Formats: sequence, C-alpha cells, structure tokens
Amino acid sequence: MTKLARELLFPLIAVVAAFIVGGILILLVGDNPFVAYRLLLGSALSWPDGIGYTLFHATPLIFTGLAVLVGFRGGLFNIGAEGQLYIAAFATAWVGITFANLTPWLLIPFCFAAAILSGAFWAAIPGVLKARFGSHEVINTIMLNFIAVALVSYFVQYHYKLPDDPIMETSFIGEGAHIARLGKFVPGFPERIPLNIAFLLALLCCLLVYLFLWRTKWGYEIRATGSNPFAAEYGGISIGKQIVLAMAVSGALAGMVGINEVLGYRYRYYDGFSDNYGFTGIAVALLGRNHPAGVILAALLFAALQHGGIYVDGFSEHVTKDIVQVLQGIIILFVAAEAFFKWLVGRRPSFQRLRANV
Repeated sequence: MTKLARELLFPLIAVVAAFIVGGILILLVGDNPFVAYRLLLGSALSWPDGIGYTLFHATPLIFTGLAVLVGFRGGLFNIGAEGQLYIAAFATAWVGITFANLTPWLLIPFCFAAAILSGAFWAAIPGVLKARFGSHEVINTIMLNFIAVALVSYFVQYHYKLPDDPIMETSFIGEGAHIARLGKFVPGFPERIPLNIAFLLALLCCLLVYLFLWRTKWGYEIRATGSNPFAAEYGGISIGKQIVLAMAVSGALAGMVGINEVLGYRYRYYDGFSDNYGFTGIAVALLGRNHPAGVILAALLFAALQHGGIYVDGFSEHVTKDIVQVLQGIIILFVAAEAFFKWLVGRRPSFQRLRANV
C-alpha cells in the first residue's frame, strides 16, 4: 500500500464510520437515514445553488484549515483563528470605508493587505509571548479570541454603525473595493450566488502553503521545529523565530477570511458573521492530515454538510440541522482515535498478519 493511500485511508474510514453512527442516531429518532442523507448531500451537490453555496462556504474553511495546518506543522496549536479573522474582517472593512475614494487598483490591494497583516499581527502576539516567555499558545489564543470579538464589537457599536441601523454592522465599503463574483465569468452560473474570486485565492493559497512548507528554507525550519525542537535548535535553527513566523503566517491565512466576507459578500463588516470558521478549521486540518490538498477535500466535505443541513432542517420530519454538528464531532472523534486503532493493529496477531499482507 502506497504512502498516499495510507494517508487517505483513515480519514475515509472516519467519514464512513461517522455517517454510519449518524445513521443509527437518525433511526433512533424515528427517521429514515437514507432520506436524511439524500437531503443532506443531494442539496449540496445540486447545480447551481448547491454547488455554488458549498464552494462559498468552503472558502473560509480552506483559509482557516490552512491557518491551523501551518501552526500544527510548527508544533503549535492555533485556536485563535476565530479572533484573527474577526480582527482582519473589521480591518478590511475599515480600509474599504476610510479610503473609499481611491481607485480600485489601489483600494483592493490595500484591503487585501489590511486583512493579511492584521491577522498576522493578532496571531504574532501569542507567538511572541510563547517565544519570549514560554506561555502556552492555546491559553493565549483563546483569551485573544474574546478580546478580538469584544474589541471589534465596541468599534462597530460606537464608531462605525450607522445611527438608524438596528443591526450591528458598519456602513458599506467603497464600490472600488468590491471583488468580482464568479457568476460574472462562469456561463450559466448566477451572479446572485456569493461565490467570488476569494475561492480561487484560497486554492492558490493551498499551493503557496505547500511550496512554502515543503520547498523553502523557512518552511523546512518550521517543520523541523514542529517535529523536534531540541534537534532543530541543535542544528542551528532559532526556535523562537520559527514560533513567531509560524503564528504570523497562520494568522495571515485566517485573516484572509475577511477578503471573502467583506470584499466579496456583504461589502461591509457584519458583527457575528463567522459560523465558527476558526474552530471548524481545526477539524478541517485534522481530517485533511495537515496537508493543503487534504484541507481542500475536508473543507468541501464540511461545507457540503453545512449547506445541506439547511434542507434537512426544513424538509426532514424529525432530524434537524444539528445532525451536521453531530457528524462533524463524530468524524473528529474517529480521527483523534487513530493512535488507538494503530495500537490495536499492532497488538493483535490477526491485524499484524493483515498489515503484513498490505
């Protein structure tokens, strides 16, 4: 069995097992699992709305999955992608509002830079704290999530919300900051679907992350630090520098969610816009085996479940869209249990013979 096949086998088993367990739960509540899954997956694969919205929902998950991936490869657990994307989305909207009169050739790059740099800055804070003082990035990123959401909400509420608007949102960004939706270029694809060029940017980022981590000196040093920091330090690699770099790159990727949200969808900052993108990105990275190609596949799966859950909630008799959260949780449980199954395979003689045959 090739290395690629082995890498794909266990995530596939985890997904299939999760659907089996989910089907049993659907039976227990008195519904037909085949009908529920047909609603769940069929609606997500319909053309053009199902596929369009699935790809749209996959866009932020690709960004956050890549963000968590880079952290993992550096031996870091970035749970702060949620806060980083909030800060970045607000910064993107602020630039789009403040410099609305600029030409699109300047305004769009400025908005891109705002999203990337603000996300990188917010993630670099726990990176510096860990590199300088040894404080754990999990605690710091969790705390910074609360600070980011509260800080952005304050500025929206008291400084950037229109006085007569009952919704917590800013005014519109300048029209020059809008990025095109794919319906403008793809024949037969309606422009009302918010899928925009941020999706293509997410795919490009997957390629760039792969090249960065596996084809550059900086990426090698990050991976070496994540694999064995003591050996990396003995080899002359600055551990503190790699920690800060990995966190900054991770935050920059999470911040690019703001490009999709502000420049390609709402054209303003909307408070509470994230559907737990930062936390779902952890699941995407785990299921994707911490590889950019795997992140794309995992993001598409979770996005299909997210979109299909709306139809399950509306047309199923007993099953609600909460089944999506159940399936995601079961998938992660099976992925997390991989070490146990590997131990089981190594312990049982029959499994050992099977492993020898493959």
